[in-house]
Amino acid sequence: MSVKRTSRARAFVMAGASLAVAGLLAGCTAGDSGSSVTENQNSAEENAASGDTVVIGFSGPAADHGWLGAINSAAQAAADSYDDVELRVAEGTNDANLQISQVETFVNEGVDAIVLLPTDGAALTEAAIQAMEAGIPVINVDREFSDPAAARATILGDNYGMGVSAGSYICERLEGQDDAVVAEIAGIDSLPLTQDRSRGFADALADCGLEVSNRVAADFTIQGGEAVTSQLLSAAPQIDAIWNHDDDQGVGVLAAIEAAGRDEFFMVGGAGSANAMRAIESGDSVLEATVIYPSTQAADGIALARLIAQGKTMSDLYTPSVPNRIVLDAPVVTADNVDQYIEFAFES
Repeated sequence: MSVKRTSRARAFVMAGASLAVAGLLAGCTAGDSGSSVTENQNSAEENAASGDTVVIGFSGPAADHGWLGAINSAAQAAADSYDDVELRVAEGTNDANLQISQVETFVNEGVDAIVLLPTDGAALTEAAIQAMEAGIPVINVDREFSDPAAARATILGDNYGMGVSAGSYICERLEGQDDAVVAEIAGIDSLPLTQDRSRGFADALADCGLEVSNRVAADFTIQGGEAVTSQLLSAAPQIDAIWNHDDDQGVGVLAAIEAAGRDEFFMVGGAGSANAMRAIESGDSVLEATVIYPSTQAADGIALARLIAQGKTMSDLYTPSVPNRIVLDAPVVTADNVDQYIEFAFES
């Protein structure tokens, strides 16, 4: 089954692509031959070659969640893959003040770059700005700072796109059912990422004439997912589709569904955990799809930090510097394509 983006999302992507092509054409026709476009481009071989040792400080939240654990292990694995990277990992914490002190320590140590997944983007913004002002490039991962000056590069999962992908999939599955009951099990409502996911979901549903009939919010934990799902199922005697924002809390969501003996609906998950993909693969669960939220973001941050610190460019781009903002894709995983994604999945 193909999964279509909303018309709004398609228009945005096509507009961006048109601008990019126009810009490239303009660059090639402005000079005599356009051959200078490739002069500052590093090859993949040049980027892979060992260079000056880069000391990178990495700080992220406590790994109290399968996705966060995967983020941390992938960051370390990425650093280990380079013989010219020394990674200094601060203890994971959910205390913004402690994380601020970790950033300050990295600055005092004079690291070459900092990769930071903030426990709270707004709270860590000033500390990141101070690092940038000290000449240390900061790579912001996942939870965005409140000021673009706080980061040299930002790499993000597509939270709005997750919602669009989930909503588009549900629209296709419920095509023609204008009275369908759609439920949503969100994460932490106070986080911008949750708000973006819900906004994308609502926009996608609106494009096919549907809306969220029942909504609850959990806290990205198994216990929270189970508790709010029990409340949801009690309040809604009939449901046609559910989108659960997070596969870690989805373990609790599925437990509550099983305890209630409900199976009249199908469910879409979020993030891309291994247990979710195994359930999808089995065909024996109400969970029939999940939307990827890459757990490789910090690993990508390590790679970008190395390139930036060594003054290299991205080998597959012609622009002579590393982009300052990268948003990753949010594809839908179903039984038809799960074999393409399961090796990259994380354990809840």
